[in-house]
Amino acid sequence: MAVNTKASEAAALPLNQILGGDCVEIMNSLPAGSIDLIFADPPYNLQLKGELHRPDNSRVDAVDDHWDRFSSFGVYDAFTRAWLAAAKRLLKPHGAIWVIGSYHNVFRLGAELQNQGFWILNDVVWRKSNPMPNFKGKRLTNAHETLIWAGRDETAKYTFNYEALKALNDGVQMRSDWVLPICTGGERLKDDNGDKAHPTQKPESLLHRVLVGTTNPGDVVLDPFFGTGTTGAVAKMLGRDFIGIEREAAYRKAAQARIDRVRRLDASALEITGSKRAEPRVPFGQVVERGMLRPGEELYSIGSRHVAKVRADGTLVGLDVKGSIHQVGAHLEGAPSCNGWTYWHFKRDGKMIPIDVLRQQIRAEMEADAGRPH
Repeated sequence: MAVNTKASEAAALPLNQILGGDCVEIMNSLPAGSIDLIFADPPYNLQLKGELHRPDNSRVDAVDDHWDRFSSFGVYDAFTRAWLAAAKRLLKPHGAIWVIGSYHNVFRLGAELQNQGFWILNDVVWRKSNPMPNFKGKRLTNAHETLIWAGRDETAKYTFNYEALKALNDGVQMRSDWVLPICTGGERLKDDNGDKAHPTQKPESLLHRVLVGTTNPGDVVLDPFFGTGTTGAVAKMLGRDFIGIEREAAYRKAAQARIDRVRRLDASALEITGSKRAEPRVPFGQVVERGMLRPGEELYSIGSRHVAKVRADGTLVGLDVKGSIHQVGAHLEGAPSCNGWTYWHFKRDGKMIPIDVLRQQIRAEMEADAGRPH
């Protein structure tokens, strides 16, 4: 009987739960190699001295909580080493991690990630469209935070849903600078006194982009600094499983109430635009071998400006060029490269049909065959 490895791994995990306690101790108690992605928003160690006031002398609700206070950089670095080591142990071989920080701590986080063998893939600048102003007027307005995305190691085959992020970005390749608003209005959780439930609550739009881009439905996402549960709320909505770790009881209470209100999307809504790189490779020669196109048959460029003939070995020959479907198309267009699958067309019943239709037919057959019992 075949064993569902993913299901058996998940059975050993406290999925979709918020665990109370020290994040290092709890991470070290979980099964090694069981997590697909970690999103970490650790204390920033802001080193605030005294209270901050606006020009009208009203007090700014800044991050001055006890959990953000460290006696020295050395103490903060030791804390960072410990939780990152625990995080790396938990990641699957092809897992990845996101960490977010401000200028106070992100450089120390980046150095320790590299010290422990994580492989940095990108740094992302989250540019806040509505940042808090610099009230004292002594520095630039701090209008961004930095996220670091890293694979477990250099060889990790991490998840990257390129086409899905491109679709999110109106058909344009997603860049590493993200303009998103900070958490305000109805999204900002409040406590019983009407104050912010958490001073650094992240917007759901930020986690939506991270999870759509670097996880798949059914993946397990761990957040060791869960706070009021943005990671868990978005994970639940998007059909991912989560594990949250949070030592503050008030934050756990707010997070659980929030997550209980979230509705998980149905299966059709969870589907995302697949990566073309993940699709099985189909050589053009296979189209010829299977008789879908015959040697000697003519192919036409868009608009029929160029014509080439199919050869028995799956190459094309044109007026003054021969080679692959890509090479011949690039030569005829005077371009450095060409996607021959979308460039070339064949005629059937007077209609021009892109040869990519034939590739997709083969792929569909391959997928259907993979799903049959053998």
